[in-house]
Amino acid sequence: MSVFNLVTGQAAAVAEIKRAATAARALVQSTAASKSAENAAQNGMKAAQGSITAEQNDIKDAAMSHAWLFTGPPGSGRSILAQAFAAALLCQETELGGGNCAECKAVLGRNHPDVEFLRTDLVTISVEEVRACVAKSYLAPTAGSWRIFIVEDADRMLPRTTNVLLKAIEEPAPRTVWILCTASPADVLPTIRSRCRNINLVTPTIEEVANLLVEEGVEKEKALVAAQIAQSHIGLARALALDPEAGKLRKQTLDLLLSVHSVGDAVLAAELLTNIEKMQGRNSRSSAAEKRSGAGETLEKEKRRRLEAWGLDENMKIPAALRSHISAQINNAEEDEKRRRTRMQRDALDRELLYMAGFFRDVLLRQLGAALPLANPDYEDEVYNWADSRSVESILEKIAAIREARTRLTANVAPLLVIEAVLMEVIKK
Repeated sequence: MSVFNLVTGQAAAVAEIKRAATAARALVQSTAASKSAENAAQNGMKAAQGSITAEQNDIKDAAMSHAWLFTGPPGSGRSILAQAFAAALLCQETELGGGNCAECKAVLGRNHPDVEFLRTDLVTISVEEVRACVAKSYLAPTAGSWRIFIVEDADRMLPRTTNVLLKAIEEPAPRTVWILCTASPADVLPTIRSRCRNINLVTPTIEEVANLLVEEGVEKEKALVAAQIAQSHIGLARALALDPEAGKLRKQTLDLLLSVHSVGDAVLAAELLTNIEKMQGRNSRSSAAEKRSGAGETLEKEKRRRLEAWGLDENMKIPAALRSHISAQINNAEEDEKRRRTRMQRDALDRELLYMAGFFRDVLLRQLGAALPLANPDYEDEVYNWADSRSVESILEKIAAIREARTRLTANVAPLLVIEAVLMEVIKK
């Protein structure tokens, strides 16, 4: 199966990266021919070096670039497209990106030595991670023709971190390709944006997302419902189709939203919505104990790992000269764990806000008389009740409040205050 079959609903983007991959292969072949011609010339044989060099220049100007910016709405498949592009660049089959050669399989399995995936489960990508990738980018490829770096969370780099990347994109190594993935070009610095070729992805149709889920083993009817509820967000649709907890979180979120009729209701609902353990059906006390226990185990493992790195046993007395180093490393691990929990909470809250936005989208469509299917067909009665009892302006204000809340979450505003502000807007008629 071709690697491009993994990309859903992005015909124009796939055509563009196929063109680039074809040009990249021609560039590699022409460079090899050029070297052969030089060797032949050194051996006294005739060589058409000038024409080969001209061909190389034509290819460079045509389609291939050393830096790419893949943008598109959440769930459109930016990372999948980047992975397919990397596989096509390294593919050894006659048909580019055939998906059957060892190179393609290694890229799709995320274990190719020449492809680095830079992503994070923390709040931001660290400067150290980017510096490590920049250093590697100047090394020659080890197995394939290109060394490729895919930054899946380009929007999670702070400006000072992005500046570290700027030099590598301005003056890249000859066989290095950078692929940055983010929702909008505005998510990266203008200096980076101006040096990248931008490919913008579109939102796939509900049918296309459903067909993708069917190929992954989901029943057709279930796949269509999940794709419709997720409004073509591939990751969310997959979660709703395969993970029962995702469906429970959606139902709890919408039920809480519909239960808010007063300021007191808004405050209580906000407290529940920001308590991710309760929303996921776990007892808060036991989950807190589990969290403390899990964090403790993580730190103990980290301590043992650091001691082993210094050639020490956990039962041995730590030399005074090393105590500060090991303590600092363990403290860093604890900070990373805190950032990881913060990222998980923000992602869960963002998903709750998406469910709310989907409900109000349905209400607005009914008010405007649009002949489009509901994203929440199981809440049809509630949608019609809201459409009849609120004005269009009121619903637009609620949607705007949710959009602002999602922005505030990324700006590190206290989650409880963010959700309370949204629900205060909800109670307005």
